[in-house]
Amino acid sequence: MDNLGAKAGTPSNEPHNAPEFIPAPSVPPETYAEMPSQSLREWNSIETPKYAPGELSQALFRRGILFAGTLLLTFFAGYGMYRVMGVNGLTNVQILILLLFVPNFAWISFWFVSAVMGFVVALRPRPTLRVPRLAPGSSMILSKRTALVMPTYNEPPHRIYANIQAMYEALREMGALRSFDIFILSDTTEAAIWLEEEEGFRDLRARTGGDANLFYRRRPKNIARKSGNVEDFCRRWGMNYEHMIVLDADSLMTGEALVRLAAVMEVHPEAGIIQTAPQIINGGTLFARLQQFAGQAYGPVVASGLAYWHMGDGNYWGHNAIIRTRAFLENAGLPALPGRAPFGGHILSHDFVEAALLRRGGWKVYMAAEIEGSYEESPPALIDYAARDRRWCQGNMQHMAVLRTRGLHWLSRLHLGLGIFGYLASPFWLSFLLAGMVLSLQARYVRPEYFTDEFQIFPTWPVINPQLAAWLYAGTMAVLLGPKILGVALVMRDRGRAAEFGGRGKLLAGLLLETFLSSMTAPVMMLIQTSAVMGTLAGRDVGWRTQRRGDDRIPFREVALRHRGHTILGVLLGVSAHAVAPMLLAWMSPVVLGLVLSIPLSALGSSRRCGGALAGAGLLLTPQESNPHPIIVRSRMIQKELGRKGMPVTDPVMRIATEPELRQLHQAMLLAPRPGIRGDVDVDYVVAMARLDQAESIEDAVRFLSPKEKLALLGSAEGVARLAGIAQPPADAVMAG
Repeated sequence: MDNLGAKAGTPSNEPHNAPEFIPAPSVPPETYAEMPSQSLREWNSIETPKYAPGELSQALFRRGILFAGTLLLTFFAGYGMYRVMGVNGLTNVQILILLLFVPNFAWISFWFVSAVMGFVVALRPRPTLRVPRLAPGSSMILSKRTALVMPTYNEPPHRIYANIQAMYEALREMGALRSFDIFILSDTTEAAIWLEEEEGFRDLRARTGGDANLFYRRRPKNIARKSGNVEDFCRRWGMNYEHMIVLDADSLMTGEALVRLAAVMEVHPEAGIIQTAPQIINGGTLFARLQQFAGQAYGPVVASGLAYWHMGDGNYWGHNAIIRTRAFLENAGLPALPGRAPFGGHILSHDFVEAALLRRGGWKVYMAAEIEGSYEESPPALIDYAARDRRWCQGNMQHMAVLRTRGLHWLSRLHLGLGIFGYLASPFWLSFLLAGMVLSLQARYVRPEYFTDEFQIFPTWPVINPQLAAWLYAGTMAVLLGPKILGVALVMRDRGRAAEFGGRGKLLAGLLLETFLSSMTAPVMMLIQTSAVMGTLAGRDVGWRTQRRGDDRIPFREVALRHRGHTILGVLLGVSAHAVAPMLLAWMSPVVLGLVLSIPLSALGSSRRCGGALAGAGLLLTPQESNPHPIIVRSRMIQKELGRKGMPVTDPVMRIATEPELRQLHQAMLLAPRPGIRGDVDVDYVVAMARLDQAESIEDAVRFLSPKEKLALLGSAEGVARLAGIAQPPADAVMAG
């Protein structure tokens, strides 16, 4: 966008051989707005976050319960560990174990206490926000306009357009389309997918008649990734809308949820962001079904707890949330962090930072757990989940630099800190296990010093309290599994709700199965996250890869290659533990088994057949499977219809050069640069035009050009015209030949 201009060597986007007829522009007229980058080092505003009368004392009370409960549990657990190991004093290794145990236990205690609060609140719900309710089939008059923005990056277009069409139709049925416009914001860098997006957009408008409400824009340069994509929308069209609902490429929201979200924003003028709690749907593989079951069975308790103590100082998860556009423009412009990647450069986990900056600017950030009908999808396999998690890890590690930002609300710093420790917990856990092995080795092979140099009447015997150790283990498991148990207990209170999970018996079976399989994969995730943390600290940049959305099974060879290191480490740990003591092997058996079986477990998790077999047996069922919302059914139907078409196999350059109708559509949808913007020379474009001078046929052009050069040509009307000229030379040139 900003890097394309009139400078020499830069492609021009001025219309060339404009199409004879285009139904409607692919984007509305622009109303340019400034979005200044916010300073992380300076904050001179005298404005401070405002609280309603009594709100501050209420917030302090709720957070006091949270932190007091966490500290109390951590104190008793830490003291218990001290009593277990320190009957006659602590060795250096035991001190290390204690120091590693305490922060890990504090981490799980924090979320346990939050879940307990959510459970209590859910027994007698008292919503944080005034959320208007809609009668079935009714509409609501909204006084403000809202944009639905869906950023996409090399995603399968038919999946995106299926969800967009389902939401469009839902809003139309509610009579709410006059208040909403929908934008597909493409950052796609693969030429074939780009053309498929444009054709899909044309067909979407044709199917819906949505010329006035459906828009598509592709950025020539995907600067700052998703945050830059949304920022570009805000600069170009943000002033036309009071609010924007930010979606992900796999997001789906019911018409009722969209309308209620916009309505609650109107009745809460202090709100800058209102975040929903998305539920996972469409899980076909075993791994995705486990994530889906966990999210819908345990998620409501967690979300209720967060909403209870967050109040107006909440967090933002980057999608399925509504944002006040003016507040976002004025407060959420993200600066580039100093230094090189992975710690420097554009902020990857932008959502936490945007929420913190909006809160700094005096706007409230809410969690609306009571708004249902917000959905997303899960990665289909452990390998895909790990790839996404690696990117999140780098983004959260970047927040170490953001923590020092001046003017942040203390709870915003807590959100950032929790995100950081969410990944540091894995190396802490791994270090705790290794320290336990060292302690066992010490007990077996190092002769204890019964009489020290200091004068003493009785010898110092190294003693472990086994009974207290058993109680401590049981307590730790209770705290760790508590949120799951509370979530299922809440569901079981309502017979009708439990029936949507297959009944109380199947719900309990699902709890046991999900707990067992997640505990088996936890050691693998521990190593993956530890590697991600170490890699980030070592300066390795993960970059940005497209997330796999489909349920196609990953080849077993790839699974084996990805997990062979985990398997080898599991075997070594098991052999070493058994050599030290059989009891040590028994203590480490969950970790050892999870690592040794990582290849078959990961392969099984990526299996759609296995997931379907469990669904057929009534296990891991969720309400959105047994009784799906109509919008989910409609989206699946559209996706199935669109998926039959398949993706063209012809090279995109060949298609543009030889298909006049596609070429006209493409030229009409090219985004013109803003007036007065001059950018750097596009080297790929210059090289591509030079290669075209050497091409004697379009087949030569396809063969000569690299993927980046093809993309640069397709981004310029002049380049597209040159391709068409090579494919269809003028008649006099043909006659002369």
